[in-house]
Amino acid sequence: MAVYLKNRKSESEIDHDDSMVRQTVEKIIREIETEGDAVIRKYARAFDHYAPERFRLSDDEIQDIVARTPERVKEDILFAQRQIRSFAERQRASVLDIEVETLPGVFLGHRNIPVSQAGCYIPGGRYPMVASAHMSVLTAKVAGVKRVVACTPPVDGKIPEATVCAMHFAGADEIYVLGGIQALCAMAFGFEEMRPVDMIVGPGNAYVAEAKKQLFGKVGIDLFAGPTEILVIADETADAEMVACDLLGQAEHGPTSPAALITTSEALARETLLEIDRQLGRLATAEIAAVSWRDYGMVIQVKDEQEAVQVADELAYEHVEVLTRNPDYFLTHLSNYGALFLGPETNVAYGDKVIGTNHILPTRKAARYTGGLWVGKFLKNCTYQRCTEAASAIVGEYAERLCELERFAGHKAQATLRVKRYGKEKNR
Repeated sequence: MAVYLKNRKSESEIDHDDSMVRQTVEKIIREIETEGDAVIRKYARAFDHYAPERFRLSDDEIQDIVARTPERVKEDILFAQRQIRSFAERQRASVLDIEVETLPGVFLGHRNIPVSQAGCYIPGGRYPMVASAHMSVLTAKVAGVKRVVACTPPVDGKIPEATVCAMHFAGADEIYVLGGIQALCAMAFGFEEMRPVDMIVGPGNAYVAEAKKQLFGKVGIDLFAGPTEILVIADETADAEMVACDLLGQAEHGPTSPAALITTSEALARETLLEIDRQLGRLATAEIAAVSWRDYGMVIQVKDEQEAVQVADELAYEHVEVLTRNPDYFLTHLSNYGALFLGPETNVAYGDKVIGTNHILPTRKAARYTGGLWVGKFLKNCTYQRCTEAASAIVGEYAERLCELERFAGHKAQATLRVKRYGKEKNR
């Protein structure tokens, strides 16, 4: 049986926090939906201390930003985007349209059609999340989305220029310096500067994730991608310095970012707890990471790899790092995760920033039923059918009886019409 050497906040405390977030988001969405543009501006001033004449950047403003962005920064952005584009293009190539003849004269098929308009949210605030521009905007463009709107909040009341540069390189058609719930509402409802979109994607804090959840239906969304999570699965071959470093590397995202260790080694567990305290003493973002670790950190000792898989699948965390003797065991046996990082040579930071896989991933156990953002999320799998006359008459006879079984007279009439028109009676 798994032993919790350190546990996180209780479920009742987490539920209370969630309830407060839910109520706040509901109030703001309702206010924006009913009162419109003025409220968007009000919350931009209140939350981001930013009140420009226009939130949308002009082409000239974007070009000026790109021109003054340091060459090293641009080179690094473009390197990352090449990796992400390369993998996304291969994923797109794997998604095929099909047409098959299932019976003589019955042709069924599907087409993968890109959504027409997507809104990409790139988080900012405490950290300018440059990489989220690659993950959302670029992926949408590879999928074939015609109009991509990109929104990001100001950082300390100023335009985050590196993020804007990344949005532009990724192919954004419209760029807005607008953040938080108000940005998601602007994309969903539209406002004076922006036509609404069909789908919103991107990560964010608890408020952004909740806003996406509440706006679903008005627009499509990619997935529930709230505060980041990391799980490290380790055995006695792992070293505590690396385990602690990788846990804190995600805990620094925010005070509600869960970080967990599952290990078969009590010695490693104890050493990791000590090492986390040591590293918090010198980590520049310790003020945030310490709160996250205190409230949402877990250390779980298990008896073997099989139990590690069981506990990990129950947690269904966003990022799962495997630091064990045989990482491939977990590649074969794990089912519920957003992204998997196998062996000490890779880590979540690679996936978050540069290596090529997408960092917009499911949180809060959504990994039980979805993977992360990829080109397929922007594609609508739409089916079609066609029949020869002879085939229509044959299928129609089955349809008549099945419709009658369900007492759908109008449905049956559709089938009967085809049977009479194309069947044996046609030739009498």
